[in-house]
Amino acid sequence: MSFSKGAISFENVKLEGHSPEEIVDSNETQYLTQSIPERPDALAFAVNEGLIDRTDWSPVVAGALLLAENPQGLIPTRCECRIVFYDMREDKPEREHLKLNETIGGPLFHQIHNVVKRVTEILSDISIITTDGLKKVDYPPEAIWEIVTNAIIHRDYSIADDVQVVIYQNRIEIISPGTLPAFVNIQNILDVRYSRNPKIVRTLRRYPDAPNQDLGEGLNTAFQKMQDRRLKAPTIEILNNYVKVTIEHTPLASPEEAVIAFLKNSDRITNRQARELTGIKSENQMKEVLYRLRDQQIIYLDPLLKGNKATWMKR
Repeated sequence: MSFSKGAISFENVKLEGHSPEEIVDSNETQYLTQSIPERPDALAFAVNEGLIDRTDWSPVVAGALLLAENPQGLIPTRCECRIVFYDMREDKPEREHLKLNETIGGPLFHQIHNVVKRVTEILSDISIITTDGLKKVDYPPEAIWEIVTNAIIHRDYSIADDVQVVIYQNRIEIISPGTLPAFVNIQNILDVRYSRNPKIVRTLRRYPDAPNQDLGEGLNTAFQKMQDRRLKAPTIEILNNYVKVTIEHTPLASPEEAVIAFLKNSDRITNRQARELTGIKSENQMKEVLYRLRDQQIIYLDPLLKGNKATWMKR
């Protein structure tokens, strides 16, 4: 419970049975210390940053996560990121929709960069219906970067699970182990600052091209960039002992406005296309939108197509 609420940070737990050399002599430590202008001695840096315990020279969890060649080999829980892609839109995917399931690990700095790169590659192959027709999904890269970084940096590493990035045709769900720490809640998360893993946060900021350069502004940036792109704001949920952030490729325009904009480039639209366009899940709810547009004499139902083939046309 103390780890979960951030009262005690798992990043400070000593990894007894492991030597300081597993941290100090790693390629990652050499890369980081040589990147710092003053080029500190590797051992002195690790000790001064609290990444090695001063009493018995054991590395601590934060040190392993940041600097070990293979953090997963030192840490007793799990510390990687699993990327899953379901080629569908529905909430409950079936096994046949699973197109990709892979795990990315390594020191946190490189893990963040590699996860964002892989997610971007996957998204580049996904197309969805937009008001301009069929287009590649176009999420703000800053939103993806900030939410992934936030999930990896601020998760609870005492929980034996990985961060999950679950990609669907129309949304991305980033699921981070651990509930919100201390006094942070869904209502104030964009306004307050609290770090469950301050050593990790502080050390990552020492890197060139630090993933968390604008500390404390990550989620705010994600919300702002989604708004700038005229997409629905991210949603944040607490699911038992996990935090889930969802970003949807759903336009901010009202359903009626989205359908009208779509019909500027196409002369017809089906209920299914309209649902994909607007993010509305219910077929009957979408019918109500289309009926309102019909009553305004903006669209009409093609009399030659009935049932599942029913198609609405612009006047």
